[in-house]
Amino acid sequence: MASAGKAPRNATGRIPDPATLLALVQKAKPRGPSRAATERVRRMLVAYLETAIRQRLPAQQVIADMASGRAARRLGDVARDMIERDPPPVLRDAACASGCAFCCILSGGDGGTITEDEARRLHEALAPLAGVPDGRGWHPAACPALDPDSRMCRVYDDRPTICRSFVSTDAKACEVNAEGGAETGAGVLGSHIDYLAVHALVREVLKGIAQVRTYAMARVAAGAVEGRSLDESLDAARHPPRTLSDIFAALDGRG
Repeated sequence: MASAGKAPRNATGRIPDPATLLALVQKAKPRGPSRAATERVRRMLVAYLETAIRQRLPAQQVIADMASGRAARRLGDVARDMIERDPPPVLRDAACASGCAFCCILSGGDGGTITEDEARRLHEALAPLAGVPDGRGWHPAACPALDPDSRMCRVYDDRPTICRSFVSTDAKACEVNAEGGAETGAGVLGSHIDYLAVHALVREVLKGIAQVRTYAMARVAAGAVEGRSLDESLDAARHPPRTLSDIFAALDGRG
């Protein structure tokens, strides 16, 4: 298994090249995503690796991008852009506005699943704000990235995919749900399912080659604003391996 400062290698002791990874993608069977979601993101990851081969990207860079979640984020962005070109009613009628922030009240202390790349970006963006009042001054379960007065995200450009994917047609429903209700009208775009499914597929492909982790967004953000180091924050926020498949189980095969 790859570790800091060491190139990722497979069981033969060699660094798998993009062509080898492509073959692994074509036969991998990830745990969690539905068959439809798996085949959809398999095509996306195949295209991603074919591009890497054409551009002659170094194997170590390709593996690092996949393992860290950069590949999942980029492919998720592509999927979301396609949705936005012909927006469904939930996007056309979205009630989301600056400072609404009820979707930023995080239940369960987890706040959403993010990749290592997103966790590092979030911590780096929030670390300069350590010791400054944060969103929990507005609501005890609010995201620490919020400004407690304006309820605006202070790291908007570096917000993770989950934040970019959540949408609602009814702000009042979000307010009710933030306090434990079960109103309809809010949820994530389908592109978020693709993003998670890509990461699940990558985890299967890189098994025995590199670690593919996920993290709790709320814990990463809290660690940053409370002055804890990146390593400490990542250690506290790291999910157990089964979390990703559990998410799909909760979605009941959606996708």
